[in-house]
Amino acid sequence: MATENKNLSEYDKTKLPNVAQSSFGIVVSEWNEQVTGGLFKGAYDTLIDNGVLPENIIKYDVPGSFELIYGSRKMMEKQPHLAGIIAIGCVIQGETKHFDFVCEGVTQGIKDLNIMGKMPVIFCVLTDNNLQQSIDRSGGIHGNKGVEAAVAAIKMTPFL
Repeated sequence: MATENKNLSEYDKTKLPNVAQSSFGIVVSEWNEQVTGGLFKGAYDTLIDNGVLPENIIKYDVPGSFELIYGSRKMMEKQPHLAGIIAIGCVIQGETKHFDFVCEGVTQGIKDLNIMGKMPVIFCVLTDNNLQQSIDRSGGIHGNKGVEAAVAAIKMTPFL
């Protein structure tokens, strides 16, 4: 559980591998764009801050979080040189079980891509109870999970 008013996205750049010559992919859901846009900005800015050149960051947009799986797989196939992919989405609890099915499907799909072993696919999908919780985690009072996902992607590069 996140501690109130604590930014969980702070990291020590000196403890991360050098990724200046690396390329990364980011697949972003257009659904809940207010949130996914913030997550993308956090991930993108973190990669740039760690020396990745803008032209070495490839972005695919997909309609929703469920489509992150297919978009990430296609990126993996078309861009085999990538050091990793960050899958960004946001699913907010509603009044039906749709939330449960989408969250389970996306989680399992991203896991399946990682089992393929071609490159790490970082799970950056918020699954919150309401919009405010998502805003708080996409550049708000709890930091930016996009930053954390980019740091995870960077930390995975030595395994390639």
